[in-house]
Amino acid sequence: MSPESTGQNEHYISVARRRFRTWRGDRPFWAGLFTILGGAPIAYFPYADLHLGNMTLTMSTTAGAGSLIIGVLLITLGLTMWFHHIVRVFAGIAAILLALISIPVANIGGFLIGFLFALVGGALSISWAPGRPESEQAPSDEEPYEERPEAELQGAAAVPQQQGAEFDTAADADGGRHRAG
Repeated sequence: MSPESTGQNEHYISVARRRFRTWRGDRPFWAGLFTILGGAPIAYFPYADLHLGNMTLTMSTTAGAGSLIIGVLLITLGLTMWFHHIVRVFAGIAAILLALISIPVANIGGFLIGFLFALVGGALSISWAPGRPESEQAPSDEEPYEERPEAELQGAAAVPQQQGAEFDTAADADGGRHRAG
């Protein structure tokens, strides 16, 4: 057995992969990625030129500015989902609305490619919820209620503890009756 720690000899790529996996797990990563992938074709297609041999097909439309704005906003919302995941519900709703607006404005939503990616990204963002740390996990149903530790039972109960009769001074002074009675 070597006295060296195994963590010191790890390759920097495996360390980077582990850090990225941890970063990715703490935020709606896939929602942001799909939203960014949805914004790119919506912003790109109105300004793209398609070359077919000697023929050039230009897809420039009068709605090019609207498409560019929608695409850039979708990309911004995707980055917001990654780096400011507290507003994930707002970003998801805004991504869905922008995807729906892109259908009439931006060449049928980037030829439905951008529309579908943005729609899925927005839905994933709304449905994502941060995970709880392992120490805060709910008690398992495998263990019966009676066999759980006392501290676990009290931590799960939301009912305040009642005081005994020895603390009720009004009951002792009036013989347990109300003053008006």
